Amino acid sequence: MPSSVAIPKHTSKDLTILLASMLPMTVLINHFLYGAAYFQRPLLFVCTSVATFMLLAFSFIVYGLVAISLRNRFPEEHQVFKRILICLSIFYLMSAVFMSILLIGYDSLHFFGYQYSENDFLRCYLSFIVINTFLTFLNEGVYRFEKYRSTTRETEQLKKEYMHSQLLGLKSQMNPHFLFNSLNTLSSLIHEDAGTAEDFLDHMSKVYRYLLRNNEEQLVSVATELTFIRSYFFLLKARHGEALHLETDVTGSARDCTIPPLTLQMLFEQILNQNAMSRQNPLRISITAEDGMLTVRNNIQPRIKSVELYGEVLDNIANKYRLLCQQDIIVEEDEGVRAVKLPLITAKEGVAV
Repeated sequence: MPSSVAIPKHTSKDLTILLASMLPMTVLINHFLYGAAYFQRPLLFVCTSVATFMLLAFSFIVYGLVAISLRNRFPEEHQVFKRILICLSIFYLMSAVFMSILLIGYDSLHFFGYQYSENDFLRCYLSFIVINTFLTFLNEGVYRFEKYRSTTRETEQLKKEYMHSQLLGLKSQMNPHFLFNSLNTLSSLIHEDAGTAEDFLDHMSKVYRYLLRNNEEQLVSVATELTFIRSYFFLLKARHGEALHLETDVTGSARDCTIPPLTLQMLFEQILNQNAMSRQNPLRISITAEDGMLTVRNNIQPRIKSVELYGEVLDNIANKYRLLCQQDIIVEEDEGVRAVKLPLITAKEGVAV
């Protein structure tokens, strides 16, 4: 076949299945057409085998395109038998047309003296029906097995990404340093402002409750994540005061979309690690929803010493998005402002807005 003709990607085993099925079919059909002479005359054997195999390979490609089209048209699990039934019906009709063209073409060309016979057509057509039926179910089985294996690999990879994100996300929360700072802040507030101390303790419990409750989830609603991040920000604000500001503007349907849990916390932690802040030069963070993206912006004020985990955090988040919805996060820097844009995922897992 010409190199420009690509075998349709019905399964990864298309080429193997083509060779394993069409080569025997080539021999069988030519035996029907030429009888014992097919094996006794070398020139006849070579020429008819090459010609027939090329025609059969072409038909295999056409059948593959039909099967792929039907698979895209009826992709759901409950549509499998409907898809197979329609596929076989089309294949049986195509086989009748193909065998007619093959045999009448050989007869018209007097290809090595062949003369058309209805008996030849019937035998070749029935053989084609059998092989089409077998290949349809074989390809469906191979496709479903490969889909299962791919899903299993992606699930395992996603689990690894989430375990990694939990380590990154919980590192700052569960280590003694963070806990010590939080308890120190709480202790100061108890003496200075009992009401604020009570609020601080309430938000602190919400933060840890969220971490424990959602660390196994693949997706959480934007509204849920924002509620968590506000509690998390309350703890930070109590410690940093006017040196840290947060603005959120996420309304409407964007709040019902989903993102991977702890995504905002991971970004917040790295923003704090990478940037300096003071009352004179506060660190400003904003969260907005626009154009199907949840955007986290901050002004860039590099610290002299910072924790070099920013790229690792972004890689972790990016990998989860690729697995969940085949979308990429976007990182932009312009005039002293960094923006990380996160695709909003609809309620139907794996489909981005």
